[in-house]
Amino acid sequence: MPVRMGQGRSRRAVLGGLAGTVAGAALAGCWPNSDKPKPPPSPHPLTSALGGTQALIDRYQATIAGYPDLAERLQPLLADHRAHLDALRKAMGLPAPSASPSTPAASGAADQDGAVAALKAAEQSGQTEAVTACLAASAQYAPLLGSIAACRATHVEVLSA
Repeated sequence: MPVRMGQGRSRRAVLGGLAGTVAGAALAGCWPNSDKPKPPPSPHPLTSALGGTQALIDRYQATIAGYPDLAERLQPLLADHRAHLDALRKAMGLPAPSASPSTPAASGAADQDGAVAALKAAEQSGQTEAVTACLAASAQYAPLLGSIAACRATHVEVLSA
């Protein structure tokens, strides 16, 4: 005949409940503590390309502001970079920037030829960065980065003429 422990519980049921409580307490100590700081999220793979594109836009705006006679020649190239910026932002899931006018910094070139040479050097550097990023990118982003690299290579040719 089973031995009953107060209010109709058997000794086996009480011991089983106690064992379950002890096991639960032990397991609770093994779960990760939610108070531990989470590692910072890694940057989006297109963050560097986005920054480089914005830097080229700023450089073109500064050159056009400093040398308005170059505007007709440089505006199509600037438009390409703005399109690249929009495509990168879209690929990253970022909203379109608000239309706030920015004041371009001085181009730093002493004359128009120097300004064009500085843009050409920036395009060459940007093209190299885009090729490197394209080769390292996942298949998801490689076409976008490859087209940006190709476009920058054509800009180098346009600026060489």
